[in-house]
Order: sequence, then structure tokens, then C-alpha cells
Amino acid sequence: MIWQCGRYSFDSRMPVIMGILNVTPDSFSDGGQHNSFDDALVHAHRMVDEGALIIDVGGESTRPGSAEVSVDEEIARTVEVVRALAAEDICVSIDTRHANVARACVEAGAAIINDVSGFRDPEMVKVATECDAGLVVMHMQGEPGTMQDNPTYTDVVAEVRDYLRDQAAMLVGAGVAPERISLDPGPGFGKTPKQTLELMRNLQEIVHLGYPVVAAPSRKRYVGETYGIDNAADRDDASATEALMACELGASVVRMHNVAVTAAMLEHLRPYCVLALGANVALVGTDDEVQEALVAQLNQAIAELCQLPDSQLIDVSSYYESEPAYVEDQAKFVNTVALMRTSMAPRDVLRAVHVIEDGLGRVRTLRNGPRTCDIDILDYQLYVSNDEELTLPHPRILERDFVVKPLLEILPNHVLADGTQVTADHVTLGWASKLK
Repeated sequence: MIWQCGRYSFDSRMPVIMGILNVTPDSFSDGGQHNSFDDALVHAHRMVDEGALIIDVGGESTRPGSAEVSVDEEIARTVEVVRALAAEDICVSIDTRHANVARACVEAGAAIINDVSGFRDPEMVKVATECDAGLVVMHMQGEPGTMQDNPTYTDVVAEVRDYLRDQAAMLVGAGVAPERISLDPGPGFGKTPKQTLELMRNLQEIVHLGYPVVAAPSRKRYVGETYGIDNAADRDDASATEALMACELGASVVRMHNVAVTAAMLEHLRPYCVLALGANVALVGTDDEVQEALVAQLNQAIAELCQLPDSQLIDVSSYYESEPAYVEDQAKFVNTVALMRTSMAPRDVLRAVHVIEDGLGRVRTLRNGPRTCDIDILDYQLYVSNDEELTLPHPRILERDFVVKPLLEILPNHVLADGTQVTADHVTLGWASKLK
């Protein structure tokens, strides 16, 4: 996916650091440190030198319990800083919930509107439709002054996901191009530390919506409670660890105070590897029993993938029943697609999945024939090969419905390592339907 922000484009497969520049006297961890024009520019230049590709300028503190700032005061704090940085060809984001502030800063050169209130204001939607800036749609329960007064959810992950889905759909319906939209689950905004942690550990659910995801863990209270760090300014290392976790789960942008520490941590980001799993041989009786046994076999294979060294299973699609492909005279298959982060080389992954297949009784007497477990490497980030041992991306991805459907379920708009967009346009066989 490409996140289009005015004249700037960001490839969502490679994490981008958004440096936080609060030109406020009262932000929760850095209030007053950069609220003069000269200090703000110096800090912005430092963050760019350290690796930030976006500078997020904020003129109103939205910490819990904060008081609202007048629009005139917020513009006075931000617009000249935005203008100066944009004139240097720096991608600038304006962090505001006020339409007039957003409009003034876009006119001054801001390429992104970062709205903590998630474009709930029709006037902010109007600003969005009248410009070509990228948009950050954030979830916040309530308002900054009251958002931490007993925030309540039945299912925080589902409720935040659905809110972001609906707000994105609203913007698209208003005429905003989808490629301009990104989503931020809003850690700490109307959420307890426990709720925020649950949300951040399930960030892939937001990724499933098909938009670039912004993660903003920097110095948040949930980081302090999770790592036992009381002072917000001392949470930079832990925040960077959270940023790395978020990127491994699929975040495209991380909004951070300490860019240098974050950039160093993101050097440890492991490539992603996409795997297809299928099975159609189970020694049991009825159709339902066979289907349950096939699911159990794939679950066992997934459990073994979780044991691979320096690897982490990030996401698994639903299970699908599919018609046999290539060799039609055989039983129906059960299929799924899994996403893994790993430091193992592609050929080492190949050898490891062969061991898993063999352990589950895989027999290789007939090409594309019946099997207790089949695991194919579909795509390995930034890796393209074409030899007898391993061809990547897998050459038959796009023709297989039992691959395309589960793949697009967990990675909407996925682009393969060779630059090919995954779509259902070329599917010709292996028709699949989701298991109930």
C-alpha cells in the first residue's frame, strides 16, 4: 500500500518514523521544551537527521484532563513552524482536532492532518475533502478533558476496529481517496493501560481493514505500567520496543518522541514471510469429522511454526474449504494462510516447513496430489528468486482462489516482493469458501 500525503508517498511495507514536535507549554512529557519558534526548528531538524520522515506539529496538549486551547492560540503556535519546515521540503503533519487550524496549516504547507478526534467534526471532513493531505484517523473515546473518566468497552479491539472502519468509509463516501487515509487506534486516548495493551497486542486486527496503520506508543501510560517506569521521559527505550512490536504486527508509521532510539530499534525488524497451508487427507469417518481432523492437522502445523527459531507467527487467516486444483480426482482441501516474522533465510524456512510436513505424514508420490499437510512459502519480504529449490514469490499465487482469499483477508492490498499486486482478477481454480 502507498500512503499518499500531498506530494509525499510512503510505502506501507517499510516503517516510517513520525517525529513528535509539541509546540506547547503543557504536553505530558515535553511541554515547554520546544515551544519557541527557534527551539522548534532545531528539534525538528534533529529528528529529521535521526531518521524521521514526517514531523508532527502539535499546538494543543491532548493529555488526559487537558483544557482546550483557543483556535487562534493554536494557529499562532503552529502555523509558522509548519510553514518554515514545509519550505525546507520536510513532510509536515498538523496534529489538531480543529478544522480552522488544519486548514491554516495545510495552506501553510502541511501534507498530513492528524486528527485525534477521528474526523468526527463535519467541518474537519470538509477540510479533508478540499485538500490532498494524508489523513490520520484516530480513535478516542470521549474528549481529552474527560476521556480517562472510566473508559468502558465490551471488546476494545473490535470496537476500536469497527469505529476506524466506519470513519474511513465515511471519508471515502465524502470523496476522500482511500490511499490518503491511515488509521491510529489511539493508545491511551479514552482507554485504560490494560485496554490499551490489549489493543496494541492485537494491532493486526486494524491492519485487516486495508489501510496503513499508525502506532503511537511513545511514553504512554500503558508503557509505563507494562515496563514499570513511572517517569514518562524515561520510557523511550520501552516505547521503541513497543514501536518494533507494532511494526512486526503490521504498523506502517510510528509516532515517537525519541527518533534516534526508535530508529536503532527498528533495525531489528524482521522480514515477513507469508505461508499457505493445506490438507485433504485424514483417516476418520464422516465429512464433518474429516473437516475437523484436517483443521486439527493444520493447527498442529501452525503450532510447530511457532517453535521456529527467532520467528514469530503474527497472523493466521480463517480456514477455507476448497475444491482440488490441478489433480481434480481427490478430496476437498482445508486451507489457510499464515504471516510470520523471521530472521531465518528463505531456504532455511523451506527446510523447516518440510520437516513439519514430514512429521505430519506428508507423502510426495503425486505432484499436487493428496497430502496430510502442505506448506508453501508464498512471499518473503524483499526477496525474489527463481531457481529449482525455491521460486519466490510463489509463481501460482494469483491463480489459486484458496490462496488469494485467505491472503487478502489478513493482508488486504498486498504487494508481493516482485511488485505484483495481489488481486482476485486472475483466479482460475481451487475455488474456496470460508468454513463456518
